Amino acid sequence: MKKLSVLFALMASPALAASGPFFSLHNTNFVVLIAFLAFLGILVYMGVPGKLTGMLDARAAQIKADLEEARALREEAKSVLASYERKQKDVAEQTDRIIATAKEEATIAAEKAKVELQHSIARRLQAAEEQIASAEAAALRQVRERAVSVAVSVAGEVLSKQMTAEAASASIDAAIEQVGAKLH
Repeated sequence: MKKLSVLFALMASPALAASGPFFSLHNTNFVVLIAFLAFLGILVYMGVPGKLTGMLDARAAQIKADLEEARALREEAKSVLASYERKQKDVAEQTDRIIATAKEEATIAAEKAKVELQHSIARRLQAAEEQIASAEAAALRQVRERAVSVAVSVAGEVLSKQMTAEAASASIDAAIEQVGAKLH
């Protein structure tokens, strides 16, 4: 409002300063006013105000369409964001399930490995005990064989010292008779 009053004050001051009657063709202010009014009349006749309002209406419609499109894009972005947030939540839950399953499987595998290790240790201990028992049996057998061998050689020596030629001959004859009796 203040701008309009300042504008009118500036326009009115040269008109008031002019000399002579205002409605005369010799007054430049009156001629400029008539030219300005004629210019405005031509603009109205040519439909410039209608075109300006049409352009402004078209611009307003375009801005309104842009705003609607922006709202639609915003809603779409919100729905996409919500979708991605749901997907992220689902992926996080799936990750938690996978981790829990992996932990359970690792625990089961560790228990299974412990059991298998205990069985393996038990088998190795049993194999070692069997080897020890076999070695003991072999050692006992060797000791017995050695004892029999020593006993036979000692008995042979004792018999050879105690036996005379007549007793050896009688023993051989008795053995021959025994073999002959068993064969027939």
